[in-house]
Amino acid sequence: MQARVGNDRRIAIIGAGPAGLVAARWLARHGCKPVLFEAAARLGGQWNPDGAASATWPGMRTNTSRTLSRFSDLDHDADVPLFPRREQMLSYLERYAEEFGLLPCLRLSTRVTAIERSQEGWAIQYDGSEGPAVETFAKIVLACGAEGVPLTPEIPGLDRFTGALGAIHSAQYHGADRYRGRSVLVAGCSISALEIASELALAGAASVTASYRRQRYVLPKIIAGVPTDHIMFTRAAALAGAQLPPDRLAMEIKSMVTRAAGRPDQFGAPAADENIFAAGITQAQHFLPAIAEGRITVRPWIQRVEGKDVVFDDGSRHAPDAIILGTGYRAALDLLPEDAVKRIGARSGGPDLHGHSFHPDLPGLAFLGFYNLVGPKLPVLELQARWIAQVLSGDQAWPLQEEMEAGLSEARARRLAGEQPVMHALALAFSRLAGVDPDPSRWPDLEDFLLHGPLSPSGFRLQGPDCCPDAPARLRAEAVACGFGTKRL
Repeated sequence: MQARVGNDRRIAIIGAGPAGLVAARWLARHGCKPVLFEAAARLGGQWNPDGAASATWPGMRTNTSRTLSRFSDLDHDADVPLFPRREQMLSYLERYAEEFGLLPCLRLSTRVTAIERSQEGWAIQYDGSEGPAVETFAKIVLACGAEGVPLTPEIPGLDRFTGALGAIHSAQYHGADRYRGRSVLVAGCSISALEIASELALAGAASVTASYRRQRYVLPKIIAGVPTDHIMFTRAAALAGAQLPPDRLAMEIKSMVTRAAGRPDQFGAPAADENIFAAGITQAQHFLPAIAEGRITVRPWIQRVEGKDVVFDDGSRHAPDAIILGTGYRAALDLLPEDAVKRIGARSGGPDLHGHSFHPDLPGLAFLGFYNLVGPKLPVLELQARWIAQVLSGDQAWPLQEEMEAGLSEARARRLAGEQPVMHALALAFSRLAGVDPDPSRWPDLEDFLLHGPLSPSGFRLQGPDCCPDAPARLRAEAVACGFGTKRL
């Protein structure tokens, strides 16, 4: 087994999906030498269809608009539609890696098997082209995904289901073709579950049944011709949310969601909890209309499976040809030492971290993207990566011990309360930590767009470290495209 020792400017990044790539870009910008470990033979993470961790499928589209499905200094190609396809997202990430000189940093087909403490910091054990090896780094960015490991619920008899097409997790779903003319049960109320159920219902499945424990509020992708993320995830919403007590905030969010999308029970789905935080929010363009049209039937959660029969909590039965489990994922953190896994609460719904990024007992480790975010993720990943890069490069001081302890307490409280971070709140939090949150009053012609328009990545290049001279012009063009202040601009 080979062994190599790293220097302080070399920083390992585990994973070459969107999080790993944007971390490498910003670490390099701050004078570091990123080394990207990627198990697959191609970059892209979830967007690489050949990667073992990919949970995407042919024809899949993003559930976020192209404006909020990119990073701050590279646009999608002009022919990419409002909601990019999987193949277009992969192409974008490959262009991003080439544009910012990240290809030489990549170690593809290199699977990290363990991370252990060492005298120099952290020892990475991996299987590469030359066999097993160990390499030490003072600092590591874990960017291997909050959705790294599929979660399969414990359902009695599930492993003995005898339907013609069997039972799979949604991570193994590869399109609707094999389900045409078949009866399919989709379990779960995640975005992927609802998108798959909708696709099957519109692509010729004989019947589609959705089964879940609780009804969430469902946002469509487009409201009156406008992408939902342009309406819901704004600076004004984040600022208002920071001022309101939790009960009032829940009422305001519920009012906004139901005005835009209606209540689930209006479409024939079960009623959602009056408290939107207790119910949760998911997204699918066609799910609720498909219920209203009788294309999808909703049942309670699965109590047990008896051969080909599924028995639901209300005692009713159904005999589908296939079961697809859209029941979510957990973070891929088993690479860490057992004591580190316990410290961050990874098996209890964590990780619990200061600023979603650091733990006071794990010096030199940074965690990027380990949150189940409501709303667009790429802009938030970039802002978090910019803060992490500032800290790991030494351009910003490490958070103080007392700061991190307070951050851990806040993280645990959020987890125990079942709170999920929302895009606009987390974007503002990371932008302030990185010192790049723009002051709308300094930009009179853009103020309306900065407050009420989508939180475009370009807006976080107006001020602070790494501001771009062309950011105002780019943001003005985006504002015009979104219909904001066209007369003033």
